[in-house]
Amino acid sequence: MKRRLSPAACLLVCGLLAAGQAAAQALFVNDATLHTMGPQAVLQDADILVRDGRIQAIGAGLPIPADAVLIEAAGRPVTPGFFAGITQLGLTEIAAEELPLPVAPAAEVLRPEYDVTPSYNPLATAIPVTRIEGYTWSVLEASRPGSIVGGQGRAVLLDDAFGTFAGDSVLFIDLGADAVTQGTTSRAGQWMLLEQAMGEAAPELPWLPEPVLTLAGRRALAHYQSGAITVFHADRASDILQVLEFSARHRLKPVINGGAEAWMVADRLAEAGVPVLVDALSNLPGNFDQLGARLDNAALLHAAGVTIAFAGAGTHHARTLRQVAGNAVANGLPYEAGLAAMTVNPATIFELGPEHGTLAPESRADLVIWSGDPLEVTSVAEQVVIGGRPVPMVSRQTLLRDRYLPEDSRLPRAYIKP
Repeated sequence: MKRRLSPAACLLVCGLLAAGQAAAQALFVNDATLHTMGPQAVLQDADILVRDGRIQAIGAGLPIPADAVLIEAAGRPVTPGFFAGITQLGLTEIAAEELPLPVAPAAEVLRPEYDVTPSYNPLATAIPVTRIEGYTWSVLEASRPGSIVGGQGRAVLLDDAFGTFAGDSVLFIDLGADAVTQGTTSRAGQWMLLEQAMGEAAPELPWLPEPVLTLAGRRALAHYQSGAITVFHADRASDILQVLEFSARHRLKPVINGGAEAWMVADRLAEAGVPVLVDALSNLPGNFDQLGARLDNAALLHAAGVTIAFAGAGTHHARTLRQVAGNAVANGLPYEAGLAAMTVNPATIFELGPEHGTLAPESRADLVIWSGDPLEVTSVAEQVVIGGRPVPMVSRQTLLRDRYLPEDSRLPRAYIKP
């Protein structure tokens, strides 16, 4: 027997399924506008059949399995799950509270071996707040006060399971005016330390009397010299050019995070095949590294052939990242390029594999059914599906809203809306 559910009714049923740690054998999304982010582009009046956590088929007029939970999309947009940016989701609960943050080792030396992934908590309250807004994965940021080498993070799926990491580890390096390492804020000092660190990571180099790396740090950094992803936070155009030269010299695979002035060197970035994680709301300089910030940065980079994704919303406002994409579209970025920068582009940048970031047969069933245009601030995610499992559309914020909003409640007067 087929069960037909409207998106609103599906919220309750899907929540019950998830709460029982069981999902239907099949999930069928009927009559949707599919943004596949692949060769099929946008499909109108199309269906998706999901089974065993994967998309089994997409197209119009697909037969509906008898065991499928049926979601009637009624022409609504469906996209792959959105990228939440570079965050500390699952690493911190409250930004003002220091205790839950993973404590980094002392900063007397650079510590590329510092890895935040063992600290990840999939049950952190900030995760469902982000997830129910249409975001299915993020990249965990490693950051160490007092060091330009933040350490290692990794992509993580925003389900409620433990250890659902994807792709390889990522190294974070922070450059520019705000970066401080071993008492120096000068760029010359930063590059001097990075050059020494790269030299120490060479296997043929003997141990030095005053190294900047530990033995574990040498092994960790050597991994990135073999072509693993290194994220450089840099805004100034001259710093970005230095990153390109430094990465080519040491066989790194760089990604630029920030890139306020990246548009100035867009041709060089495109030629080197280096992607940029852009904050499309950056149009006023927060420091002297961002004097060239402009709202059409993403559009100019895309036009030059640079692969872009969006970042910059932070941890507790990660759910607003699609608004960043919408602003980029409003300032000249093609619409489908804006969606790509939230879906397939970041999956490609962080090498998650072809099964991530697209709606196609054999892709992971990470998808979102939207009430309207996903890049429009008035639209909402009506249902999020991760790994073929509809997730509960509930967070601490929604529970608090529902608790205090009713005027007629059995709760004491202190808990009732005045």
